[in-house]
Amino acid sequence: MSQTTQAVARDTNKPLEPPSEFIVKVQDINDNPPEFLHGPYYARVPEMSNVGTSVMQVTATDADDPTYGNSARLVYSILQGQPYFSVEPQTGIIRTALPNMDREARQEYDVVIQAKDMGGHMGGLSGTTEVKITLTDVNDNPPKFPQSVYPMSVSEDKVPGEEVGRLKAKDPDLGDNGLVNYRLVDGDGMGMFELSTDSETREAVIKLKKPVDFETKRSYTLKVEGSNPHVDPQFLAWGPYKDEATIKISVEDADEPPVFVAPSYTFEVEENAPQGTLVGRVHAKDTDVANNPVRYMIPRYTDVEQFFSINSEDGMITTTRPLDREALAWHNISVSATEIGHHQDTKVRVNIRVKDVNDNPPEFASNNEVLMCESVAPGKVIETVSAVDKDERTHRQHFTFSLAPEVAHNHNFSLKDNRDSTASVYVLRKGFSRLTQDVFYLPVEINDNGFPALSSTNTLTIRVCSCDSKDTILSCNVEPYVLPAGLSTGALIAILACIVILLVIVVLFVALRRQKKEPLIVFEEEDIRENIITYDDEGGGEEDTEAFDIATLQNPDGANGFLPRKDIKPELQYPIRPGDRPAANSVDVDDFIKTRIAEADSDPTAPPYDSIQIYGYEGRGSLAGSLSSLESVTTESDLDYDYLQSWGPRFKKLADLYGTKDCCVNDVDDGEDS
Repeated sequence: MSQTTQAVARDTNKPLEPPSEFIVKVQDINDNPPEFLHGPYYARVPEMSNVGTSVMQVTATDADDPTYGNSARLVYSILQGQPYFSVEPQTGIIRTALPNMDREARQEYDVVIQAKDMGGHMGGLSGTTEVKITLTDVNDNPPKFPQSVYPMSVSEDKVPGEEVGRLKAKDPDLGDNGLVNYRLVDGDGMGMFELSTDSETREAVIKLKKPVDFETKRSYTLKVEGSNPHVDPQFLAWGPYKDEATIKISVEDADEPPVFVAPSYTFEVEENAPQGTLVGRVHAKDTDVANNPVRYMIPRYTDVEQFFSINSEDGMITTTRPLDREALAWHNISVSATEIGHHQDTKVRVNIRVKDVNDNPPEFASNNEVLMCESVAPGKVIETVSAVDKDERTHRQHFTFSLAPEVAHNHNFSLKDNRDSTASVYVLRKGFSRLTQDVFYLPVEINDNGFPALSSTNTLTIRVCSCDSKDTILSCNVEPYVLPAGLSTGALIAILACIVILLVIVVLFVALRRQKKEPLIVFEEEDIRENIITYDDEGGGEEDTEAFDIATLQNPDGANGFLPRKDIKPELQYPIRPGDRPAANSVDVDDFIKTRIAEADSDPTAPPYDSIQIYGYEGRGSLAGSLSSLESVTTESDLDYDYLQSWGPRFKKLADLYGTKDCCVNDVDDGEDS
């Protein structure tokens, strides 16, 4: 460290001499102990390592000056961990100090290392650190079975694949070093049992490979070997790394069901054989030591129609009725065998073939009609017939054909046997006419060569047809094809769909008409003017307030909500024709009504508001005896009803109603009938 100084006058503060530089050197003392900056430490070393095997190196630091004295000169020593480990004083390298350190005996060690300065002399400072040393595993232990002999047992009713027992060899090593593989190496049960390894528990599993029989062999011996698949060459001398154990398996007796002497049976029986015909015999025996008698039966579900029966004691199968090969050629049934006093049973398949006998005569292979032209030439072959037989066909089967005796000498057709189970039909003459005879029936006799030989007579139908010059058939006298009376499902569905569519259209039409409030039938040409409504009830007189408003007779336009405008001239005028209006002094009501009807008929814009209501009862409360009750409201009208005054007292009220300009008339009572 350098320092610059200068002397100055105290009173003037002026330099008295030039600046001088001083160098100050600080001398170190041992005031800092050693420190392990990265402790604590963890180290691993294989077990059974040789003495002096390096484990790891630890290093301490000292803050003192390493160039001055011994303040920073460190020496390492071990305070804890002897005699297993040692440390080099100058480098801090930790090494093993004992041979054959076994991980299985002790796996972890705690070691304390000290670093001291001053070269380790008295007065030096020190620091310590911990080192945790773990011994890693090596394969230094062979597997070992805890027992030399393992007893096991298996029942004779066990099926292959079932477990018999387990065993496991112990190996204290870890991971792959402690892995053990098992195998069967010897024993008389190697063909009856198999060995596998449980991947989770690492146990040897003994399983049944084939069924065992107590009555045949009652015990088996197996020798099992367990070995390490991974062996360290460094420790080969410590081997062998395998062990063996013996397994003694005893077979236990079980109540087994009977056993048939054959896995299946096949028998034959002739068709049409009488009831009780022997088909064959099945046999089962009890393999247990007791050797109980066996009883037989046929499960009904395998012989639903009960064609066969079996003797329950000796297993003889017989027929219960004649069998038909053409109906069913093979019968596959089962037979069950059960020990007396036990419920276990065994079933065996029994296949019964029905042997064919010649019991079906031959017949035409096809029953189609033969179509022949009217102009067919004599000697022409019109058909080649063949035959079939429902009986079993053999390679020597043969059919022969001939005409039936009753037509053997006919002059129309002949038949020739082709000796290959077919025959040809020839025409003997010409001049056939379908108008004279359109169908010919030719009986043909067919014989087979079975034993016994059978024959049948079959009729060949020959129809005469009209042909062109190239012998192409134009028409035959065949009944026309008539469509069936019933309808198909598709046709019925189509008809129903049409009906539904029509109904929907009608409903929509009615709904639209109702929405528009129009009648369903519109008479375009008819202009309705009057409505005559007849009520078969009694009038209410003055008390009837629901009667027809007679004001509509005075002003039909006002009743419809339409009032003629006074400020403009109407486009069309329909004046009353002279002579149509009754005279003022007229008392003829009939003329008055006819005049009103004529006016309505001549006016195309007038709605039908005229109405006549007829009552068969005169209302109550009127001194004059009212014919009807009219509730009306007067409206403006340009009509002149003054002539009503001349009709007399009977129509006084009516004349007052129509002959005046009063705004409102409530009730009009007329005491006499008009």
